[in-house]
Amino acid sequence: MIDRIRLLLEQQPMISLDFNTITDDTNLYDAGLTSFATVQVMLALEEEFNIEFPEAMLTRRTFSSLANVADAVSRLTQRAA
Repeated sequence: MIDRIRLLLEQQPMISLDFNTITDDTNLYDAGLTSFATVQVMLALEEEFNIEFPEAMLTRRTFSSLANVADAVSRLTQRAA
């Protein structure tokens, strides 16, 4: 799942992070993720996985690392199944 998310985010033009240096646990905000880019991340994930992030999950922590994003997406896709 993390590899799929990483590839998806690499393809987003509004997300200018160097994914060659980012591990699963790297803090994406420390790596340069902006609040605007976070919205782009959320929208891309919702479209790719056919999910919707509830308001309670729209936190900095949810999008702070690839591992956290993958955990959130996993929980949401399990609910949808």
